[in-house]
Amino acid sequence: MQPDNPTSSLAVQERIASFNSSEFARLLGMKIIEAREGYARVVMPFFGKKNPHGVMHGGAIFTLADQAFAIAANTGRAHRVAVSVHIQYIAPAQGDLEAVSELVAENGDYSTYRVMVYEGKSLIAEFDGVAFRVST
Repeated sequence: MQPDNPTSSLAVQERIASFNSSEFARLLGMKIIEAREGYARVVMPFFGKKNPHGVMHGGAIFTLADQAFAIAANTGRAHRVAVSVHIQYIAPAQGDLEAVSELVAENGDYSTYRVMVYEGKSLIAEFDGVAFRVST
């Protein structure tokens, strides 16, 4: 493969590095632990994200899921943007989280991803996102 091929190992590593080094990811302590086209695993620590009830703020959980969605949707040949997302909170989070995002369907310019957010083995939230391809 040529080095500028967006699916080459170097290009994927550069894209992962750009997501990991973004200001918002650093602010929340999010880190990509695995990524490839249509798939991503991202972790985020609990510290500093409590709501007044002493559990992780729903906005932080949403952000983690959205980050995993964005990475899974943008580690391949095309650049994609979110056009619709939905999250269902299952249980409150009281520890570090991991989000696993997977491509579940493609239809022309649209792709659907499912993100499962876990605290250890416990399911915390399910997130579904639809992305639109903006370039190839």
